[in-house]
Amino acid sequence: MKIEQIYTGCLAQGAYYIVSQGEAAIIDPLRESEPYLQRIREDGATLKYIFETHFHADFVSGHLTLAKATGAPIVFGPKATTAFEAITATDGQVFALGDSTITALHTPGHTLESTTYLVRDSEGKAHAIFSGDTLFLGDVGRPDLAQKSDLTQEDLASMLYDSLRKKIMPLPDDVIVYPAHGSGSACGKHMMKETIDTLGNQKKTNYALREDMTKSEFIREVTEGLLPPPSYFPTNVAMNREGYEDMDRVLDQGTKALTPEQFEQIANQYNALILDVRHQNTYANSHIPRSVFIGLDGSFAPWVGALIGDPQQPILLVVPEGKEEEAVTRLSRVGFDRTLGYLEGEIAAWKKSGRETDTVSSIDASDFLKIQEEKPFVLDVRKASEYESGHLPQAVLAPLSEINSHLGGLPDDRTMYVHCAGGYRSMIASSILKSRGIHNIVNIEGGYNAILSVSD
Repeated sequence: MKIEQIYTGCLAQGAYYIVSQGEAAIIDPLRESEPYLQRIREDGATLKYIFETHFHADFVSGHLTLAKATGAPIVFGPKATTAFEAITATDGQVFALGDSTITALHTPGHTLESTTYLVRDSEGKAHAIFSGDTLFLGDVGRPDLAQKSDLTQEDLASMLYDSLRKKIMPLPDDVIVYPAHGSGSACGKHMMKETIDTLGNQKKTNYALREDMTKSEFIREVTEGLLPPPSYFPTNVAMNREGYEDMDRVLDQGTKALTPEQFEQIANQYNALILDVRHQNTYANSHIPRSVFIGLDGSFAPWVGALIGDPQQPILLVVPEGKEEEAVTRLSRVGFDRTLGYLEGEIAAWKKSGRETDTVSSIDASDFLKIQEEKPFVLDVRKASEYESGHLPQAVLAPLSEINSHLGGLPDDRTMYVHCAGGYRSMIASSILKSRGIHNIVNIEGGYNAILSVSD
């Protein structure tokens, strides 16, 4: 038996490929199927099952695409209802895979249908669990994403407590834990940077698995400090439950090369958002007025989901040459399927056509420190936890995820110096402010880390 974790850093997401004696299974795949199909071809295997741990909220899964390409059945856990053909497993149902088995353990709490899959080897020994969002490394799944009118997040947290203690903690300590997400995901609060661990180590280090923890303590700790979920989450859940557009169509539409004239016409006709995904420094030097920057080099898809919000928003891309398909694919992973094309020739073609461009003023950390006596207005767009661990004395906190709610309180008679930790998020914030008509901003290059470095 071979198990491979296929980790996507942008989404902090782990998909899994298992093969045993020529039979393969894939757990929680991303939307694009080719990476999985390639592994199956290389192993000369047949895809027997596509397992889903739950209806994902933070990304669109590839279960339908893979099922269409291979004919393999899709398996969800108990309580799952879908608009397409799928196997709804019963609690404890066993699926044979080569000389191994995969057992569905119903572990509700993160969602009602959440299921952990236990893999046993050819000798029947418990080898690994694929815990989805039930158990992370260092944390557990948030219990506030699947509420119904008759269920509160406290009700779901109570279910999660029971699931962990009745289904997962009794398993042997040497069982390997393969979670669906790692550090950086919005599906948990305190996840470790590691992506694989043993259950025994998690029992020692994960606060939620303390043996002496009462249910009331668990509910309190799991539910406190939860940030509001991104607005695109419900759309992704619906797509994963009800179906979605064929990926080939999304790519065909999104990778259309457009002249500046066509680009501008489509932007006006469809009220399309112009999304610039180049490097932040390139964007700062020259960009289309009112375009929004979210670079491919960072946590691209989650920030698109958090800040653009509506997956039905038409999008036009300004993208580095050769990165068009990557950009459209990564947008589709979070349900943003309405990309209408990209600007052929990038900004050079835009300028050559005689159209205007804009810039973002910047200052390096050394020069910024020279003006500290002037008490400049500083906008810190890091997370609250980052701000609390250390910040400039005069800095006003406006986390990037909440930037739109801070627009009304910003000064229009002073220059605002914007920073994050390293420069990526502050350029996103600067682009959003400028798209809203706020131009009295200067981006601090290298962010807070650069300020600390030159002030030592």
